[in-house]
Amino acid sequence: MGYRLEQLAAACGAELAGDPALEIDGVCTLQRGRTGAIAFLANPRYRRYLAATRASAVILRPEDRAACPVAALVTPDPYLAYARVARLLVPPAPVVPGIHPSAVIGPDCELPDSVSIGPHAVLEAGVRLGAGVQIGPGCQLGVGVEVGEGSRLLARVTLCQGVRVGRRALIHPGVVVGSDGFGLANDQGHWLKVPQLGGVRIGDDVEIGANTTIDRGALEDTVIEDGVKLDNQIQVAHNVHIGAHTAIAGCVGISGSARIGRHCMIGGGVGIVGHLEIADGVVVTGMSMVTHSITRPGVYSSGLPAIPNERWNRVAVRLRQLDDLARRLLRLERRLGGAARDEASLGNTGSGEHHHE
Repeated sequence: MGYRLEQLAAACGAELAGDPALEIDGVCTLQRGRTGAIAFLANPRYRRYLAATRASAVILRPEDRAACPVAALVTPDPYLAYARVARLLVPPAPVVPGIHPSAVIGPDCELPDSVSIGPHAVLEAGVRLGAGVQIGPGCQLGVGVEVGEGSRLLARVTLCQGVRVGRRALIHPGVVVGSDGFGLANDQGHWLKVPQLGGVRIGDDVEIGANTTIDRGALEDTVIEDGVKLDNQIQVAHNVHIGAHTAIAGCVGISGSARIGRHCMIGGGVGIVGHLEIADGVVVTGMSMVTHSITRPGVYSSGLPAIPNERWNRVAVRLRQLDDLARRLLRLERRLGGAARDEASLGNTGSGEHHHE
């Protein structure tokens, strides 16, 4: 479905520069532009492709307008505007109601006529689905699972017993929600499993990336609030609480009972120790290790960025020498401090003798 450029400008709140009636039917990159498609320029690294783009229009910032050879939508935030435009031009496929003959439906399930249940899906007893829910192929929903209206489980998603998912969730293939938390007690060298009796509560408008896992709580529920966005291959341990509209990138590991505030951004590969708290509005950069609570909003980092291997080898040698260097420095400071005290003492003594005379 196509839109006139003026319609797209209104939809994303951008200033129109060019033919208002220009028809746009798709999106493209600056490098691989085509007639009838719209591109965007948000990262300055790609500015070099602007002058030669073959796209019919480009979404960009005001400072880039003069260099644009085609029509433009001008806005301070091109990436946000592109997201709104792309949602119009490339909407998700509509849910086609129906239950595939190979699906297994347990007793006492509540399934509105508008739901779609794909091949080999399994719904155990007492599952409740809202209007327009899509359950993709190979999904498994345990006893008493609830999924809110308009949510989509794409394929091979597992929601274990008692999991509750809000409205308009998007859960990608391979996600497991509600598996047992890693609760073990040591009994004279042997591990005794601690029953995991809580559940998982997921709010509205949550997205969960492929192969992410969210464990059920030990006693109380693990909680993912409204608007949270989780990338692929994230581990959320038992009793974690993630505040509304927080975004977490791939390969993050969150240990049990950690509490993450609202509107946080957690970079890829971050590790978060259990039983700590992260305040609202915190940004943690990629590959950082969070070992203590963060009580103030701001940007936090740890770890070393990649450097040439030869240089890293020298740094590693010096790191091994740091403890010895610190002890030597401390001894030197003590000697210098002692010498300074001796000098001051002599000066005070001399001054007193002179006064006595």
